Amino acid sequence: MHFEKEVQCKRNDAIDSAVGFIIPFGFFATLFVIATIVDVFSGM
Repeated sequence: MHFEKEVQCKRNDAIDSAVGFIIPFGFFATLFVIATIVDVFSGM
């Protein structure tokens, strides 16, 4: 096919997909951990 011969980026799409999943997941997990710590210490 014509469009597959001129690829702009030759990186693996699976790596980009993994990064696109892990970074937002880590962000929301960090928010959850911070909120849990605040909740625990506010109850003391």
